[in-house]
Amino acid sequence: MRTAPTILHLDMDAFFAAAEQAAKPSLRGKPVVVGGLGPRGVVATASYEARRFGVHSAMPMAQARRLAPNAAYLVPRFSLYRAVSDQVMELLRGLSPLVEPLSLDEAFVDLEAGGSAHDAATAREAGERLRRDIRAVTGLTGSVGLAGSKMIAKIASEEAKPDGLVLIEPGTERDLLDPKSVRILPGVGPATGEHLRRAGMATVADLAAAGEDELVRLLGKAHGESLYRMALGYDDRPVVAERDAKSVSVEDTFDVDLHDRVRVRTEVERLAERCVRRLRAAGRSGRTVVLKVRRYDFSTLTRSETLRGPTDDPVVVREAAARLLESVDTTGGVRLLGVGVTGLADFTQEDLFAQAAAERAEAEQAEAERGAPAGAAAGADPAEAGPGGAGAPVGPEEVAGNAADAAAGGRVAGAAEGTGGAEEPSAVAGDGEARKWMAGQDVRHAEYGPGWVQGSGLGRVTVRFEEPGSSQPGRVRTFRAGDPDLEPSDPLPLVPGQSSWPASLPKSRSDEGGGGSASP
Repeated sequence: MRTAPTILHLDMDAFFAAAEQAAKPSLRGKPVVVGGLGPRGVVATASYEARRFGVHSAMPMAQARRLAPNAAYLVPRFSLYRAVSDQVMELLRGLSPLVEPLSLDEAFVDLEAGGSAHDAATAREAGERLRRDIRAVTGLTGSVGLAGSKMIAKIASEEAKPDGLVLIEPGTERDLLDPKSVRILPGVGPATGEHLRRAGMATVADLAAAGEDELVRLLGKAHGESLYRMALGYDDRPVVAERDAKSVSVEDTFDVDLHDRVRVRTEVERLAERCVRRLRAAGRSGRTVVLKVRRYDFSTLTRSETLRGPTDDPVVVREAAARLLESVDTTGGVRLLGVGVTGLADFTQEDLFAQAAAERAEAEQAEAERGAPAGAAAGADPAEAGPGGAGAPVGPEEVAGNAADAAAGGRVAGAAEGTGGAEEPSAVAGDGEARKWMAGQDVRHAEYGPGWVQGSGLGRVTVRFEEPGSSQPGRVRTFRAGDPDLEPSDPLPLVPGQSSWPASLPKSRSDEGGGGSASP
């Protein structure tokens, strides 16, 4: 434990929703909910105006709509959030080389390591300067906690919300912790909290009074000892600049349970390819492929296969996931699918780049030695036969664009809503078909300029034309969904005229999109 409050925790305020309000003047001061818009979508972030109605993160979107029917409901725009996050993290790195990002909108900073602070006065000055710089650069607000440990700094930033700063002097941690619920401590979830409540421990002070031996008896040695130390305010974890990822995964929740086995396999193959794109974007490879299946009755099954060595080959991962699927009974229906890779490494094993093709070749050779035809793949190009061999269904091609880690999804594929790996809003059109637009999506019209989709359906799309720097809400116009003058566009900087805004943001995905409206 430090003797000076030189560990800073920054948490941006209602980040996704605040970014949408900053980008859309007509939504400022109004309830905004960001997340998956399908029937099984989940709230990623709710603005403070929406929270007054009881809406909060991780709530089912259907419940949020019942609580706040007049709120604006938008799909996530991760290209915008990543760009703003990059700006914020750059400001943090200006304070210290030891910055530990926890997510797009949250990070720890060791101010002492960067020489930015050595006592309470200089730490407070650094925190206030950071808040001013974030507002100037991004137009958004963040809350800052300062303390002698990471745990207390994080709790302090929660106390500071919204748009505040709380500093906890080392030695006074118990004054902050004692009256708080046990749920405020890391590692105490609903089940552990209820277990402690039944034992007569509702507050942190109750834990400290119970003693280490009693907590070990209730929770086991490791958890009991750890919880007792936290109850006393002890936390000596350092700020770590590089946090090594343990796995890379993507998953989708479907609005309607999938019963068709071919469709299930196609979705697994598509998820495998998305997973590999994320793996490659991180410069990693992995040795173990994991399949997750949540069935109609909410039972969740996981299957894994360990390869001969680490790989980032999409064919290898796709075929491994398909093999894992064969061992799962999906006849009752599937509501969620996920594909992940664990056992990460920074290299690939060269002889593994086409493990699936090698195995297929071995099978053909064995068949040939017996003088029999080499199965369905004989005489055919394996690439043309598809990932499962000749006649196997091939997953739909996806245009570039990585899914980002998030709680809620923005993709609707047929009846699918991504909640485990939300993707960019998209507008897609087949031959002779009208585009489909997502509520909140950035667009540009040849005559009226930049705007965003307020709603769509019945072959029409309604667009509000306004920019982040506008002082007044923009005008609303309705077009045919296939209007050639209306195109998807990249997000505009939240603070006009920024030279630091990325010159080229990731383009919106071209994938099957759904309509919807920013308001019910």
